[in-house]
Amino acid sequence: MTKMNFGILSCNAKCYSTRRLREAALSRGHKVKVLNTLRFAIDLDKGSPDLYYRGQPLPHFDAMIPRIGASITFYGTAVVRQLEQMEIFCVNGADGIVNSRDKLRSMQILSRHDIGIPGTEFVNHRTDVLPAIERVGGAPIIIKLIEGTQGVGVILADTANIAAAIIETLQSTRQNVLIQRFVAESKGKDIRAFVVGDRVVAAMRRVAQGAEFRSNVHRGGRTEVVELEPAYEQAAVRAAQIMNLQVAGVDMLESSSGPQIMEINSSPGLEGIEGVTKLDIAGAIIDYAQEHVNFPELDIRQKLTVSRGYGVCELHIPDGSKFVGMSIADSDLIAMDIAVLSLHRGNKVIPNPKHSRVFEPEDRVLCFGKRESMKDLLPERRKRIRKSKVQKLDTEVPTTLVE
Repeated sequence: MTKMNFGILSCNAKCYSTRRLREAALSRGHKVKVLNTLRFAIDLDKGSPDLYYRGQPLPHFDAMIPRIGASITFYGTAVVRQLEQMEIFCVNGADGIVNSRDKLRSMQILSRHDIGIPGTEFVNHRTDVLPAIERVGGAPIIIKLIEGTQGVGVILADTANIAAAIIETLQSTRQNVLIQRFVAESKGKDIRAFVVGDRVVAAMRRVAQGAEFRSNVHRGGRTEVVELEPAYEQAAVRAAQIMNLQVAGVDMLESSSGPQIMEINSSPGLEGIEGVTKLDIAGAIIDYAQEHVNFPELDIRQKLTVSRGYGVCELHIPDGSKFVGMSIADSDLIAMDIAVLSLHRGNKVIPNPKHSRVFEPEDRVLCFGKRESMKDLLPERRKRIRKSKVQKLDTEVPTTLVE
């Protein structure tokens, strides 16, 4: 096994998650150092981005594991972004951390994908509050501070008038809040799925205690091991991938319509989930980082678009498509000089599929070829149709060619 030099970005070397990551790296024979995120100096110069740590040039690291707390998001992500410019692999990148830290931003990103989320509204003017409450299904509703963590800033309002008063009060103090549908059938429970890479390595159910509706462990919630159904596992992995996170704690509600993504945490704590599952989750993170360093993932969309007129696109094959039941060889893709790089089916990825592989409904196919040839295979952009919350239609956002 290749021995590596890992860095852990953390302002608290003694906290459980940081200690466990350090122990997991050492137990595998790696070198590891905990680095205080706030002691970096970012050095910017033409063609040579650099970092100094405690006044000295940053030594060589194979990979960094960011543990960026909410209170230092701006500086912490600036450090991570600089590491990325220096081509040091970070388990979670700056963009993913920023996307997940803002609840509104993360919901906006998720909303354009076919993935379950609770109905959510964001308004600024007091006259828009009551209509927004009605659009998410009426009271009771959840009110959330956009940048709250660990259940802080999450309020359950029983009536629309109480909700409006709370929102008006919070907005008067310049607090931005979300209005979100209360999923009553979840009954004070949620699921935390811990995603590493392209799989869920552990999951637990958190159950609120007493009159408390928030199930967070920091709110006194009880935890129990849960065996995830495939739909919940797939939703967790997809949500992390959409957020561009390789390590994530994905919180989901169990609704009558399936998993509802509630929140995605880019620095999920290890103590609660390792304690209840008895799994070495810290070790899974270290193993993922080591594997990535040994076999770095190429940004295929950049590497394969250097030839003029060529590009990469992802084709979605819905039920009823002419491609369903057809093999790659029979689909005319090869004749059109279009190469199938990978086929995504559920939570499985089939790289370089054989030409005899038959397409199934809901397959997603990553292709490389001439843009002129591929553009006819993409669905036409459809105008957005306004729809009521009662009769909500699924609309698909077509994939566009990458320049």
